[in-house]
Amino acid sequence: MRHTTFAVLLAAGGMTAFVPGEIQAQMATGTSPGILPYSDAKRVANGQQIYDANCAACHGADLQGQPDWRVADQDGFLPAPPHDETGHTWHHDDILLFRIVALGTEAVVGGSYKSNMMGFQDILTEDQVLDVLAYIKSTWPEDVIEVHNEINARAQIFGQ
Repeated sequence: MRHTTFAVLLAAGGMTAFVPGEIQAQMATGTSPGILPYSDAKRVANGQQIYDANCAACHGADLQGQPDWRVADQDGFLPAPPHDETGHTWHHDDILLFRIVALGTEAVVGGSYKSNMMGFQDILTEDQVLDVLAYIKSTWPEDVIEVHNEINARAQIFGQ
């Protein structure tokens, strides 16, 4: 049984976006833009275990992603990208990252985008998703974390 439930928030443009209660609370109070608990050693360790069990098979044990991750395969699917600083994960704000993990890439991007990345909303709790993302973020160099926090701050300002 899930320990928490995923909250639904109506986003700009009438689109439905899944946003965890923890993120909604921080958005409502205007607290720190970096909402992933990447400095909480217990949550990061939990996130690493969950990542190893659910994500490493595609994204790599060392977050390195699959080879040629920018080149679609013969069926039009992109390989799993790296989650280390060489990839583009840190280019996206926390809410978008959460939605991608919860709903799957195709559902979030839409259109004709093809991805093998399934959604985990029926497998992981919102805290588990946040812990996985915290683990990933905890591995980035400090300068990348600073840029990611700035991206979060801009997204929060513009209500994304």
